[in-house]
Amino acid sequence: MKDYVQVPAAELEKPYEFTSRESTTFLYPRVCCCCSALRPRYKRLVDNIFPEDPKDGLVKADMEKLTFYAVSAPEKLDRIGAYLAERLSRDVVRHRSGYVLIAMEALDQLLMACHSQSIKPFVESFLHMVAKLLESGEPKLQVLGTNSFVKFANIEEDTPSYHRRYDFFVSRFSAMCHSCHSDPEIRTEIRIAGIRGIQGVVRKTVNDELRATIWEPQHMDKIVPSLLFNMQKIEEVDSRLGPPSSPSAADKEENPAVLAESCFRELLGRATFGNMNNAVRPVFAQYSHHVIQEILGHLDACKKDSPRVRAGIIQVLLEAVAIAAKGSIGPTVLEVFNTLLKHLRLSVEFEANDLQGGPAGSASLNTSSKDNDEKIVQNAIIQTIGFFGSNLPDYQRSEIMMFIMGKVPVFGTSAHTLDISQLGDLGTRRIQIMLLRSLLMVTSGYKAKTIVTALPGSFLDPLLSPSLMEDYELRQLVLEVMHNLMDRHDNRAKLRGIRIIPDVADLKIKREKICRQDTSFMKKNGQQLYRHIYLGCKEEDNVQKNYELLYTSLALITIELANEEVVIDLIRLVIALQDSAIINEDNLPMFHRCGIMALVAAYLNFVSQMIAVPAFCQHVSKVIEIRTMEAPYFLPEHIFRDKCMLPKSLEKHEKNLYFLTNKIAESLGGSGYSVERLSVPYVPQVTDEDRLSRRKSIVDTVSIQVDILPNSIPPDDVANNTEEITFEALKKAIDTSGMEEQEKEKRRLVIEKFQKAPFEEIAAQCESKANLLHDRLAQILELTIRPPPSPSGTLTITSGHAQYQSVPVYEMKFPDLCVY
Repeated sequence: MKDYVQVPAAELEKPYEFTSRESTTFLYPRVCCCCSALRPRYKRLVDNIFPEDPKDGLVKADMEKLTFYAVSAPEKLDRIGAYLAERLSRDVVRHRSGYVLIAMEALDQLLMACHSQSIKPFVESFLHMVAKLLESGEPKLQVLGTNSFVKFANIEEDTPSYHRRYDFFVSRFSAMCHSCHSDPEIRTEIRIAGIRGIQGVVRKTVNDELRATIWEPQHMDKIVPSLLFNMQKIEEVDSRLGPPSSPSAADKEENPAVLAESCFRELLGRATFGNMNNAVRPVFAQYSHHVIQEILGHLDACKKDSPRVRAGIIQVLLEAVAIAAKGSIGPTVLEVFNTLLKHLRLSVEFEANDLQGGPAGSASLNTSSKDNDEKIVQNAIIQTIGFFGSNLPDYQRSEIMMFIMGKVPVFGTSAHTLDISQLGDLGTRRIQIMLLRSLLMVTSGYKAKTIVTALPGSFLDPLLSPSLMEDYELRQLVLEVMHNLMDRHDNRAKLRGIRIIPDVADLKIKREKICRQDTSFMKKNGQQLYRHIYLGCKEEDNVQKNYELLYTSLALITIELANEEVVIDLIRLVIALQDSAIINEDNLPMFHRCGIMALVAAYLNFVSQMIAVPAFCQHVSKVIEIRTMEAPYFLPEHIFRDKCMLPKSLEKHEKNLYFLTNKIAESLGGSGYSVERLSVPYVPQVTDEDRLSRRKSIVDTVSIQVDILPNSIPPDDVANNTEEITFEALKKAIDTSGMEEQEKEKRRLVIEKFQKAPFEEIAAQCESKANLLHDRLAQILELTIRPPPSPSGTLTITSGHAQYQSVPVYEMKFPDLCVY
């Protein structure tokens, strides 16, 4: 046969390909060696440029034929590119680097020689092959692909490509700039290739009609940090080489730092006014921590300057923190907060010193202006802390919450880590308010999936300690912080203000089913929350905002954490508050008693509609209706007005003005609620926090009653209380039938309480009795056990100064066993 050709032995196993517009057929030489002539011409031309041995390189004569064919028939360019891409992909997978080099060289020559409308599809094949090389793990192929892309970037196309994007190349070249190859030479080579690739992308896209896409933040956030990463070592290079000089072209190609600087200058030089912000912002984000550290250092150096100067520095820090917060890491965050809290303490200390030592007359005006300036400094610090904390991720924000809470000083404890020795009581109160305000801003917008995450025990205990202090503003801040952490469905704005809501359904409250973690949280910490709400309602310095926040606390617990058991506990709590306002064991003013009654009415109206028990809603509505007619001062809309007439006493009111436990139990029991515990009055647990928080607690009241001694009664009263002993008196004393009935009733109440009361309440009451016993034993031991006499004397404190009073040896009284 004329067309029979001789095929080398090495090629006998390779299939030849017959391609038509409909299908592709593989023919093997052993079956029919003459079918190669039937293959398309462009494939035969492409196959001819590859030698048998890849070391021989590209066959130039055949490459010229392929180029001439491509120029003469530009419509074949897309097929030539697709076939070359197919061969290159196969050679990359088989690690035949020699043939890969030949294919890319052929592509480069075709790309440089052909300029027409038909080159667009060929470019797509070309970019696909470059992407294949960049994805390979071989450094030589990555550098080869980068070089081809740079050549392509320097070609000016006649028409723009509206569908072409370079997102992959931006990401890949940026990753190459951060190469961590073990071989330093290869690492440098890959980084240089990445920088040159970024430079090529910038040049290509800036000259394109779609040049605006390269300035988008998602691209600049990759390009700019990659260049800055390689520019970090330029100072080390300059220090070794001496004074800086203009780098040569060879230095740019060999040094990643110099090349990155040149590329960055070119990038900024091509930026317009509208694009400059996107190019410069990643620079501040990359070096934000250095900027923050420099500003903090400057603030430390100016800590004794005027308040206006310090406030200006903090304002600059606030603007810089907006960039630095999202990318901050642990040590940097703690350093920022620790420094700011230190300067907050210093500002409060300066303010306290000015108030204590300010001179009279005209100088007092200067002191007043200094105080106002210090308040500007303090507010700026709080804003910076809050803004920084609110922009942190949730896991870091929880750490900052614990960090700030650990700084809040509580009277009688040393758990806090902030030095308040120079502040005094006024300064300590001021720093407490400032820290809680900072904590309030940090917790703003914090959303946790479970309440345990938001309020762990290590954070809840110190948070609730200031809620018992004799300062209404501190208690308000604590409640607001709790609301930030507890309100996970943004319902607090709907509950703002204390009022009787006609239809709770109109509020469109968002809530979910109570999860197991929230249920266990309430079993563990519910009594603690109830106690702080109960005691917070009975504070004498409460204002309207305190009652509003307490009402919101009850409502949020109902929405976020309440199952049937918690609902019963909350009803017991508010009924106990109603009883305390009526009995008034704490001698509260009438406004506060009516405020508690209004709070109870507002909450029972809310919870009755939330659980939607008709009989319960009917009882609550009836009481509210009667109050509107006969006692409007028991409702929040009236008692919190400026001119509200208050009653003289509450004991003479009819029962229909109060919410009755038996009515509530009857209505809830008919709907399947377990109402046995409603018959057990709520009693708050007693802990050491009452004494530490400088408030008159239940323990103090009991101690006062125990301290009354018989010898404190006047003699006249003793004489009047004496009774003549007669036979009738002795008979009455012997008759113990009445005593037995009282003991039986008392025993029955105790048994009923242990059967129906929750375990947490029983444990709390037992713990309070144990605390009372231990306190009384400690006082007795302190009075009876004295240290032995010492010749050096005893320590006494007079007018705040310690003095030793020596005792002569001959005047000491020793026990008999010690004398011989």
